[in-house]
Amino acid sequence: MPGLISDNDEHRLLRETTARIAEKYGASYFLERGRAGGDIDELWQDLAVSGLLGVHLPEEYGGGGGGMAEAVVVVEELAAHGMPLLIWVISPAICGSILNNHATDEMKRRWLPALADGSKKMAFGLTEPDAGSNSHDLKTTARRDGDGWTISGSKYYISAIDQADAVLLVARDADHSTDSRKALSLFVVPTDALGLSIQKIDTSIVSPDKQFTVFLDDVRVGPEALIGHAGNGLRQVFSGLNPERILVGALCGGIGNYAVTKAADYARDRQVWSVPIGAHQGISHPLAAAHIEVELGRLATARSAELFDAGENAAEAANIAKYAASEAALKALDQSIQTHGGNGLTHEYGLSELWFVTRLMRTAPVSREMVLNFVAQTSLNLPRSY
Repeated sequence: MPGLISDNDEHRLLRETTARIAEKYGASYFLERGRAGGDIDELWQDLAVSGLLGVHLPEEYGGGGGGMAEAVVVVEELAAHGMPLLIWVISPAICGSILNNHATDEMKRRWLPALADGSKKMAFGLTEPDAGSNSHDLKTTARRDGDGWTISGSKYYISAIDQADAVLLVARDADHSTDSRKALSLFVVPTDALGLSIQKIDTSIVSPDKQFTVFLDDVRVGPEALIGHAGNGLRQVFSGLNPERILVGALCGGIGNYAVTKAADYARDRQVWSVPIGAHQGISHPLAAAHIEVELGRLATARSAELFDAGENAAEAANIAKYAASEAALKALDQSIQTHGGNGLTHEYGLSELWFVTRLMRTAPVSREMVLNFVAQTSLNLPRSY
């Protein structure tokens, strides 16, 4: 799916390798596993063996030595074949990036090679039922307990924790917080830890990656669970949020491309009154507009990855990429369904079932309203609204 993006030789090889694996399984595999609540272990292992889970992680820890630009290629190409894998964005990308930037060498050696070779997965525990977008107001609390911590609280809308060996948990640090400042600490908590339980959230999303509420009832962790420095978690967690936004942009760019490609193929073949329906501007113009917007979102995503990999401040670019790509993907998917008519709502064509996972990307990991707040306040220097 090159489009306006000009791949270098390395990215072209990555894209071709990802495409071959995706074509081996097909979009129907992803949807069937999503409907049945099944796993995608075979696909995950093939991606791991080909080095596609850790392309952005350091070679010394089992990765490919690349950056976000390489991760974008893999996530985008999988989604362009009808496989928007949330767990890829969460485990190797968000968690892998935070660990790579802030964990001890011992923790990196324990987790990064396993995330890269697919033998372990990690969920990301930030959002809560009451905190919403205000990550400063987390209620889940870690308190010093001997040489470790006891953690209590709950997390909401935590993706794929049922598949994960651990959760990278963000908690308010009781010992470093004051009435005026709520300090955060980050921990790697095993999912089989005593006192940790999960409850599935019933949603309309068709995906192998399900959503869960996580309950933490006096979960005890040792000193080895802490990431970086206690009380410094807010800065640490933001090192994973820009990659998250960039890769959601990639995921949405892939979905948008998948939707437009399916619609264009259908519009060339489907005939009404002896001509292909794609000959009518009522069909062709909306698809052309959808393609333009998808490509613009892809360009924004590629640029945000470039800035991030160069060590520049990528916050504005990452938020813009996430916003542009998610808006474009939803519009493209809707137009693709409309182009297919009634067929757009059948399981056979695999479009309508992607609606809710695409719609989720308009709200998560950061809502479009919060992106607009960020741009208004940071880029335009307008007064804060909150």
